[in-house]
Amino acid sequence: MAGLLERFVRGDRRALARALTWIEDQQPGFEQLLHATHAGLGRAFRVGVTGPPGAGKSTLTEKFVLLCRRRDQKVAVLAVDPSSPFTGGALLGDRIRMQDLTLDDGVFIRSMASRGRLGGLATTSLEAADLLEAFGFDVVVHETVGVGQTERDIVSAADTTVVVLVPESGDAVQTMKAGLMEIADVFVVNKADRPGAENLERALTATLGLKPRADREWNPPIVRTVAVEGEGIEELAAAIDAHRTHCHKSGVLIAKQRARSAERVRDLVARRVDAHVWQESGGEKMLERALDRIRDGDATPYSVADEIVAAIGFDSGLVLPGKEQREGA
Repeated sequence: MAGLLERFVRGDRRALARALTWIEDQQPGFEQLLHATHAGLGRAFRVGVTGPPGAGKSTLTEKFVLLCRRRDQKVAVLAVDPSSPFTGGALLGDRIRMQDLTLDDGVFIRSMASRGRLGGLATTSLEAADLLEAFGFDVVVHETVGVGQTERDIVSAADTTVVVLVPESGDAVQTMKAGLMEIADVFVVNKADRPGAENLERALTATLGLKPRADREWNPPIVRTVAVEGEGIEELAAAIDAHRTHCHKSGVLIAKQRARSAERVRDLVARRVDAHVWQESGGEKMLERALDRIRDGDATPYSVADEIVAAIGFDSGLVLPGKEQREGA
């Protein structure tokens, strides 16, 4: 790892790619690598781009990245594609759709499979973003699988969340998931040259007036774009810049960074406890031995869970019938 870290610090993109693979596969030593590079955090602004399939997120992201490059900003893109529930594989087509950016040394694109995670991002997306920030990128863009009931990861991952919709979404805005109105810092009506763009904008405006937001001082702007033609990208960038300024002045950015750190620590603790219970303390073997008892009615999932945590010296505090007799025996 020392050699990889040395090349990483020198700005070797191959070392960055290898380090990202370490993180994505959670290979031994990946947490030490993240620990060693943590001092490099605090320089990048993170933008999340989410929306339903077919909304044009990849094209919009590509045009936004090109604009950032004209500003002489270095940009990394983490594009998450859904994994097959049968094979575990993913198409990872975003790198193909944004292949014109791959020749630019100031751009780095990494496609990641969701691997079954329902939150819209891959399991290690946040840690991958940390590594990209430590490498020296000015902007890190998360492009997610889509917007659904559970896809809220983007809120913790991004400083500014952009929700991309298309005119055909107009009639569905009133029945969309409530969370959609809460997570967006900027709305984009993409493919705005199609009929229905005005109706969608009116529906969004009306719905926004009814939905409470955590950041009450910010009213999400609605930007019209035709991403394939590059129209509206300047306006989108201006909206993102305005939100970034707001986050700095209001203290929202610091609050988001604190929440991100807190969530990371909780995830790490959960990861360590999980490994200790199931692997190091024999929890898997205890579970396997208990399955027949559950089937025969001699135990329940709750009593077996109680036995497993008790085996590592933890009292769950759960009062189950017969628990006292077992402990007395």
